[in-house]
Amino acid sequence: MLTVTRSIAIPDAELVERFTRADGPGGQHVNRTESAVELRFDVAGSPSLPDDVRERLLARRDRRMTDAGVLVIQARRFRDQARNREDARERLAEIVREGTVVAKKRVATKPTRASKERRLEGKAQRSQTKKTRSRDWSRE
Repeated sequence: MLTVTRSIAIPDAELVERFTRADGPGGQHVNRTESAVELRFDVAGSPSLPDDVRERLLARRDRRMTDAGVLVIQARRFRDQARNREDARERLAEIVREGTVVAKKRVATKPTRASKERRLEGKAQRSQTKKTRSRDWSRE
């Protein structure tokens, strides 16, 4: 059981773990052991997620989310399988926690008159600077 928040817990039956050989340092040991972990969690079909959290997670533009709504997390930071497994589970919990946060609505505002004037003054000043750099070719 993966506890995400007080109200959200994901049962182990909903998590699919696959162990593979990790790349990177480790010498010959890395060629023999399957220490990397690929954790899959079906966000779209999970009964343990509230509907609003599921919708927010599926709406995220995350490259780890497949078209079918399955979140795939790969953990290969550590050299032993147990630590990579724990790392993958913690990262999944963090992603689901982020899905529980409701984003604030953006309030549309207009630029103030003074800020418009400052912008135009800056543009005029820049234009003047560029004019003084140029050469007057009509006199030659």
